Amino acid sequence: MATIQKFEDILAWQKARIFCNEIFEISIQTKLATDFKLRDQINGSSGSVMDNIAEGFGRGGSIEFIQFLEISHASACESQSQLYRIQDRKYIPQERFTELYNMAEEIKKMLRGLIQYLNKTPMPGARYKDRVKKQH
Repeated sequence: MATIQKFEDILAWQKARIFCNEIFEISIQTKLATDFKLRDQINGSSGSVMDNIAEGFGRGGSIEFIQFLEISHASACESQSQLYRIQDRKYIPQERFTELYNMAEEIKKMLRGLIQYLNKTPMPGARYKDRVKKQH
């Protein structure tokens, strides 16, 4: 894996940004626009997917980055659950649901791959440097 210089280089973040924008579009173009609580929840959870990738990257080490990637993964799951509610309320057709659900699924797989990679790297970060040395 090539060295990532900034969080915008992370493919999972790029895909999560697209997902977040797709969610926003349905939140203004469908009847979801008037279901304020659900609209705000899914906009928040889809935004959390990309934001936690960025925040974790900014922590400067693999241990904290992994923690934030796990949160990002959980937010993608939350978004998928909310998509069911959106579909059940007939705000989007089945095809759109499937497209968005699968996009979240792809992001989750990318996050899992990144987590697996980071678990193999010896870059714990300044905050954990002393803890790692003591364990060896």
